[in-house]
Amino acid sequence: MDFEIVNGDVASCETECLVVGIEADGQLSPSAQALDTAAQGYISDIVGGGDIQGKTAETLLLQKVPGVSARRVLLVGLGASDERNDRNYRKIVKSAMGAIKGVRTESAVFSLDGLGSNDDDQYRQLRHLIEWAGAELYIYDETKSKKADPLALNKLAILLSEDDTELGEYALLDGVALINGISTARDLGNLPGNICTPTYLAEQAIALAAEHEALETTILDEDEMRQLGMHSLLSVGNGSDQPSKLIVMHYKGGSEEDKNHVLVGKGITFDTGGISLKPGASMDEMKFDMCGAASVFGAMTALCEMNLELNVVGIVAAAENMPSGRATKPGDIVTTMSGQTVEILNTDAEGRLVLCDALTYAERFEPETVVDVATLTGACIVALGHQATGLLSNDDTLANDLLEAGNQAADKAWRLPLWDEYQEQLDSNFADIANIGGPPAGTITAACFLSRFTKSYRWAHLDIAGVAWNSKGKEKGATGRCVPLLTQHLMNLAAED
Repeated sequence: MDFEIVNGDVASCETECLVVGIEADGQLSPSAQALDTAAQGYISDIVGGGDIQGKTAETLLLQKVPGVSARRVLLVGLGASDERNDRNYRKIVKSAMGAIKGVRTESAVFSLDGLGSNDDDQYRQLRHLIEWAGAELYIYDETKSKKADPLALNKLAILLSEDDTELGEYALLDGVALINGISTARDLGNLPGNICTPTYLAEQAIALAAEHEALETTILDEDEMRQLGMHSLLSVGNGSDQPSKLIVMHYKGGSEEDKNHVLVGKGITFDTGGISLKPGASMDEMKFDMCGAASVFGAMTALCEMNLELNVVGIVAAAENMPSGRATKPGDIVTTMSGQTVEILNTDAEGRLVLCDALTYAERFEPETVVDVATLTGACIVALGHQATGLLSNDDTLANDLLEAGNQAADKAWRLPLWDEYQEQLDSNFADIANIGGPPAGTITAACFLSRFTKSYRWAHLDIAGVAWNSKGKEKGATGRCVPLLTQHLMNLAAED
């Protein structure tokens, strides 16, 4: 797919499909008005007839509009000005892309005059247009015998004035990098557990480093992790025939003096719950339990394509959680890389067991910040539903930076408390810490567990259990969240330096 910025008179724009906006109550946007003038009132007559009223995401496709060079004109409803937020803007883009794909056009040009959203930041509007349009082009057919028909659409453009072209080019390049990062995360998340194993993830990290000179990848096998004392991480994979891996991707885009920022992803490539076996219903979705790792892969992909001047380490703790005669049992006690002991009361609370050793390993990079990403707790879905990522942190500045990045990227997070009072729920009679704290405040106590391993640096935890995938219908599959949040955070850090 080619994305580009084009200039010129909207009525003379040569494309197979030109997308312009209609505001609430049938008011023509500037681009629609220009087309109407060229067409001698043709569009206003149609709008006046009530075929389209300008409601949010409403569409009407016109063929061969007189006086207009475009073969088709797609009218898309922008809604009332007070309705133009990120949520409705995405609906507008989604609806327009659905109409474009429905007619199998090879090219399309958007000319929305900056009216898709009430956001004054034109860069942000344009980047979201590219990013969200790209999301509608995503197809997963890797494991199907019959591949999807190739999309007819091969060129997508935005019409801008010459004065806005340079800004538009920046937005386009960043948007395309985000599309590629999000698609990487979705591809990894959608693959089944018999293909996307810890070894497969390691191979993908090696392949990513081969594509980008600034990226170096190191893979630690089980023997190397055992020598480092990562018995907590290793305990999760005890019951599996698939060997666990610690994947380290080091992006060196900054100077040698610049500190590292670390992303840590939970990479449980399939989670049966282990001996604490999950119910059978919907267990197929536990292939998505590595979506934290997928988010790190996606952010590292976007980071490399943007060539950000920043040093970033992506760490993925990859394991498969299976029941067998070798599997870790409830009541077992393991020693973490930090030396702390953990009583495993529930083997289905395994994500924190792999993350704690990865978080300890992160210390060797003397990080400025560490952010871990995980589909960690069902309790996060109870608390926040499927809209927001759960955020907990030991540093207010880092937490606020991530919240702001989420708002900028339209990939929202919500902060939960990390008070010492919750730590008591993790008390154990037999070890330094238990791996669960009971039903109350499950997302918070999971983060409390991780906080025991992050005292030497500024750290934040992102629980994406509610947002990492969709469960129903044609939308079922990985979403690619929270690649936009993470990438925006890295972009903001690079801009500060």
